Amino acid sequence: MLSRHDDPIAAIATAPGRGAVGIVRVSGKGLAPLVEAICGRALKAREATYLPFRDAHGEAIDQGLALFFPSPHSYTGEDVLELQAHGGPVVLQLLLARCLQAAAEGAPARLPHLRLAEPGEFTQRAFLNHKIDLAQAEAIADLIDASTEAAARSAGRSLSGAFSKEIHSLRDALIHLRMLVEATLDFPEEDIDFLQQADARGQLTRLQTQLAAVLARAHQGALLREGIKVVIAGQPNAGKSSLLNALAGAELAIVTPIAGTTRDVVSQTIQIDGVPLHVVDTAGLRDTSLPEVDVVEKIGIERAWGQIEAADAVLFLHDLTRHDQPAYASADAALAQRLPGHLPVIHLWNKADAAQTAAPGEGLRISAKAGTGLAELRAELLRIAGWQSAPEGVFIARERHLRALREVDDHLQQANTQIDARVPALDLLAEELRLAQNALNTITGEFGADDLLGVIFSQFCIGK
Repeated sequence: MLSRHDDPIAAIATAPGRGAVGIVRVSGKGLAPLVEAICGRALKAREATYLPFRDAHGEAIDQGLALFFPSPHSYTGEDVLELQAHGGPVVLQLLLARCLQAAAEGAPARLPHLRLAEPGEFTQRAFLNHKIDLAQAEAIADLIDASTEAAARSAGRSLSGAFSKEIHSLRDALIHLRMLVEATLDFPEEDIDFLQQADARGQLTRLQTQLAAVLARAHQGALLREGIKVVIAGQPNAGKSSLLNALAGAELAIVTPIAGTTRDVVSQTIQIDGVPLHVVDTAGLRDTSLPEVDVVEKIGIERAWGQIEAADAVLFLHDLTRHDQPAYASADAALAQRLPGHLPVIHLWNKADAAQTAAPGEGLRISAKAGTGLAELRAELLRIAGWQSAPEGVFIARERHLRALREVDDHLQQANTQIDARVPALDLLAEELRLAQNALNTITGEFGADDLLGVIFSQFCIGK
């Protein structure tokens, strides 16, 4: 895609399907002749004009609003034409085809060669033309895909540049520190120790403190974007489907007293304080060699263990009405031993409405049927997720941002080791600081490989 970024591009910019309004967008250099061919006249810059959109024979395809944004004052930094028509898919396809036809039939010296835009290519143009940086470009996609209000507001903050400002502040402090180290390397014969005179050690410590604060906020933003996957597990009839329904506030899973009712994975995304939780209900776990376990249930149990392996946390349900039965308690203990050791596990003692006994082990005493203990469960899920901040002031972030910030932290720790040595190795110190800055620059796109950019923008929708 990067090799063709000078081609004029066109696409339908609104979502597929019928709607009141649909938009066809064109971006490129020298679009004025194309504007005249479609609209029949020149348009005033950044002023909506109501007029008919003409086909090759001069007949109206539709009537709507046309807007022309001359370069560089546009979303992409190029000339941009937007045709706002009625939102029928046939109408929009006719308009898009007319744009391509008009460009193809025009005199080469007057009309540009136009092609269909690839996914995310309009936003990529905005990035390449320095209208936005890479973190802001990703925030556009995150704003479109936001599954909660808090995620949408945080994406809006990143789009406005809040995250980028934090990164630029870290970069500026890092550049200043690099300057001191490089000066010491370039003038070793000077009497003045540049590093000690300028408190380089203190600057590095403050930089690490600032980075830790940004990393913590970025982690919160990543939670708002990605959420966590929580799997409900336990023996048959422990109340797993009832718990899913209670958390989701809807009858998503079938609930019966018959063991093995849930045969396949049932999932639902809910939100707690704006954090998305992808809750997965699975088949009841039991010994698949039992004669009453049929082939279908065996497959369901295998899938349940697969979901557990891929989870961020497990809700392990115990049945309070059966916990005093030796066979049931033994099976519970065997299942708990099989759970992956790295996973956070919340033990839930369910059916508290039907059993007046206390929970015999660690965990929460709940009733999925009556709703008892669900507020405490939601709070515990947020704690496990690592959610600490209120949505205000949090900016959206992605896993690649977290990896880059952790890489910066690693390099700064190595730099700290060098600067604290009795005889600092200044060349190694300078290299660690350089690598830290490179890692920071990948976040905003000031330093990054073309293949990374291709992956990021290919995940956008067409027309954006």
